[in-house]
Amino acid sequence: MTALKLQRPEPTEAQVQASVLRYLQRHPQVVWVARMNSAAGRLTRGTGGRETSQFMRFGFKGCPDIHGMLKGGRALYVEVKRPSGKLTPEQAAFLQRAATHGGCAFVARGIDDCERGLHESVVA
Repeated sequence: MTALKLQRPEPTEAQVQASVLRYLQRHPQVVWVARMNSAAGRLTRGTGGRETSQFMRFGFKGCPDIHGMLKGGRALYVEVKRPSGKLTPEQAAFLQRAATHGGCAFVARGIDDCERGLHESVVA
């Protein structure tokens, strides 16, 4: 008989993002935090019996999921990924650039990453 190996299902990125936002909203070092939507698509509208469309982009390639501010005015940027999620090169470049220039920028796959990222930022 083979042993049945049970695994906990991996949370979705939306679930991770919701828990990360709740955590950051309550953290004493965070002044404000908000979800930043990024997307692209066609905006279609009808005018005088004609339909026109226009391509629109919201945000930019590499734009982190969460933007905010820490006490003292430092920028906060958090890219949220599910545990198996991978950063795009643009996301990695943005986080590196923000951190290099004084921002608090990190990847969060859960609350532990937020605790670590904020702690390292406050200590630095």
